[in-house]
Amino acid sequence: MSDTPSKSLTYEVASSWVTELDNTIRETKRRIHDRIQADLPAFESQLISAKSVQERLQQLSSNVDELSKSISDAESGLIPRLVMTLTQHATLAQDVSDSDVRFNALLHLSQCKKQLGELTSLTQQGKLPEAVQASEVMDRLLAECPEPLDSAEVMHNLKRTARAAKDRALEQLNEAYSRCIVISAEEFLIRTSVLVRQSDTILTLPSILSSIPPASLSSHMNTLRRDLTMLYIDFICKQPASISVASHSAAVAPSEYKLSIFPAPPTTHNLVSRIENLAAVLDFLRDHLFPHLPYSSSFALSLCKPITTALLNHLLVPSLPSSLDALPSFLQLTHRAVEFERDYICGVLGDTSPEKDVKAWADAVGTHYERRRRVDLLERARAIITREDNISDAFRVEVIVAEEASPKKHLMDATVAPKTVPPVEEEAWDFEEESSTQDFSEENGWDFEDDVEAKQETTGGSSALNDNPPPNEEDPADAWGWNDDDEPTPPDEKDGSTDSSAWDDPWGDEPSVPKPAVVAKPATRLEKVSNKGKSSATSSAVQSPVPTAAPPPTPAMPSLAKQGTRDLGTPQQYAEKESYLVSGRSQELVTLVEDVLREAAELAKSKILPSDSQRSPVGSILGLTSSFILDLYRALYPVTFSNALSTSPKRAMFFSNDCLWLSGEVKRISALGSVPSPTKEKLIQGQERLKVLEESWFEDVVDNQCLKVNEILDGTERFRDTADQDRYDESESAMNEVLQDIRHFAREVKPVLTKTKYFNAIGSIVDAALSRVLSDILALSDIPEVESHKLSELCRILNALESLFVEDSNHPSFVVAYVPSWLKFSYLSELLASIADISYLFEEGALVDFEIEELVKLVKALFADTPLRANTINKLMQGHPIRS
Repeated sequence: MSDTPSKSLTYEVASSWVTELDNTIRETKRRIHDRIQADLPAFESQLISAKSVQERLQQLSSNVDELSKSISDAESGLIPRLVMTLTQHATLAQDVSDSDVRFNALLHLSQCKKQLGELTSLTQQGKLPEAVQASEVMDRLLAECPEPLDSAEVMHNLKRTARAAKDRALEQLNEAYSRCIVISAEEFLIRTSVLVRQSDTILTLPSILSSIPPASLSSHMNTLRRDLTMLYIDFICKQPASISVASHSAAVAPSEYKLSIFPAPPTTHNLVSRIENLAAVLDFLRDHLFPHLPYSSSFALSLCKPITTALLNHLLVPSLPSSLDALPSFLQLTHRAVEFERDYICGVLGDTSPEKDVKAWADAVGTHYERRRRVDLLERARAIITREDNISDAFRVEVIVAEEASPKKHLMDATVAPKTVPPVEEEAWDFEEESSTQDFSEENGWDFEDDVEAKQETTGGSSALNDNPPPNEEDPADAWGWNDDDEPTPPDEKDGSTDSSAWDDPWGDEPSVPKPAVVAKPATRLEKVSNKGKSSATSSAVQSPVPTAAPPPTPAMPSLAKQGTRDLGTPQQYAEKESYLVSGRSQELVTLVEDVLREAAELAKSKILPSDSQRSPVGSILGLTSSFILDLYRALYPVTFSNALSTSPKRAMFFSNDCLWLSGEVKRISALGSVPSPTKEKLIQGQERLKVLEESWFEDVVDNQCLKVNEILDGTERFRDTADQDRYDESESAMNEVLQDIRHFAREVKPVLTKTKYFNAIGSIVDAALSRVLSDILALSDIPEVESHKLSELCRILNALESLFVEDSNHPSFVVAYVPSWLKFSYLSELLASIADISYLFEEGALVDFEIEELVKLVKALFADTPLRANTINKLMQGHPIRS
């Protein structure tokens, strides 16, 4: 029906729906009837039960209505009558409660009023102890105030009044205390009783102290302890003082006791009197203050630590003597201090702790004395170390140098008398002598002209230095840079600085010798072998005139007629003594170390200080101070003068010398039999560290100078493109700068160092420069002819460094002994000239300093690829010839 639209709803459709519904209703009634009829007895039983239930339900509903009316009826109901009765009871109970609260409040308020009146009255009468007790009762009443009364305005007013009365009483108590106990810088006054202001009441000191609240009393005691400590205890321990005690007792006036203190003149003062003054102060406190204190034991104990601290820090420690003579009187002072601690700190003040600081300190007084002396001595050493250097205090120290330790002596022996050359040197060059017993004439049997040799034997070698070469011939020394001093001064040398200043004789063992115009190189065995058997044509080629600007076409080897067979005469007997410069500061430090050891020995022998097996022996701490002085020097000096040491090689070498000399002096001192073993061990350690420090500073200065030389040589750009004039000028400038820098370094350090160390330092720096030049040139892959001439000229600049290794014009330089790469560098300019010379020198074994790879690479860089170059390379690849 609901799905039928309104347009489709017609009479016929509605009639059909009605008919269908009627039929359905009719069918339903029929089924119900059939069902009842099917079980009619059961149906009738259920119908009777249902009617019975309905009747009982109606009866129950009637009873409930009657019960509800009897309970809830407004006039006769039970609940309304009960509510009315309870309301009346609650009102009556509230009235009773209000009456009780009001009564209690009024009662408590009356008690507070009465107590406040009593408090006010006692305060006004000056009965301050009773007023304090009344204020305590008043405070308890106010604290127990009923809650409703606590918030009332009258209670707030009562609290303010009570607080004012209490504060007034406490204020009068504090004022009375301040008049009973008066302490100032001049006097300490104690009155046993005092009259309360604006009253006739007299209060005793014990009653005042017992009436003051604990917190306020603790504050007063802290203040009193602070004033006692500052104005009396510390003052007495720090300076001399005079103390007097006065008392005044009368029947009417209050009794008072006064302790007065006045500064005393220090001229007639004894330190023991300070302890006596402390004892007088404590006696005064014991007799006139402690008996009146409510907690006297706690206040007395609080004074123990300040008194002990003052005794130690202001009397004993500052009074530690600085000399052995004053030690006995100081020991008497420590003995009296121990007695004072026993009698007063433990007896009067009641200190029962097992730690007795004064006695423990006194038992170790020897250790404290030595430590105090150590501080004073180290402060004295610090002043010496940090003082600026004074060159006028410096002095020279002579040392003995064994002949076998001198490289230049070995070199001369090898040049003059080959039979004395150690076998190690011979093996280093792979050369062997024909006979170890040959004399000098046999060694120089080179088949040269006898008249030249005879002339040289007669003149002792002077002709070789004085004979000038023919006018049209170049001096063979020029090829080796021996006549560099005759050449024009390089641009960097036009400032007037010459090398002669480097040879002012700072060592003072020989008079200065003018530098010769020609400095002959020693005829070393390498040069002899390289020239042995050389043809006359080669010799003439060597002596042929060569333009200064270009290298000769053939190797300019030194003429053996003038050098190889030259008789150098009797070897110079070099002095075995050398000297170096040491600062006066080092002498003062050594003197201080000796004084320390002497003082430690005197202290141990004096037996003034008692020995204790549990502590170090007497004098050991003082003796070890000697090594601490050395440690302080090593740690403090390089830091204090770091700028000067880093910028001045002379200053750094000066410091190295000081360490060397100190090391020797400390070694001498430690070898003395009077030095105890522990001190000796420390001194030996200090001596070894000073030796290491000396060596490390010496090596650092040399290494830094080598780095500086390398940085300068960086300007050559590894000698590339030297055919270009600008590049050549840059390289030439760098080489001249290296020359001047090394000479300047030599001038600085020569007055400071020994000869041996000086030549070692200069030799290392020169060797570094030559090695760098060698490595750069040998690393070039292509060297045209023009560049080879330029490189040869550049190498000749550094030949002037040989003059740094000449001490006497009558003897050759010993540059080879200190510059291992000198011969290799000297041959380099010759190798740049001719492939034939390279082949010849190689066959003669003169190029043993060069590696085979270096020679092969140099040949490839210098010469074009020809059969001659190939044959030369093949010859080189076979290795250095073995000479028998």
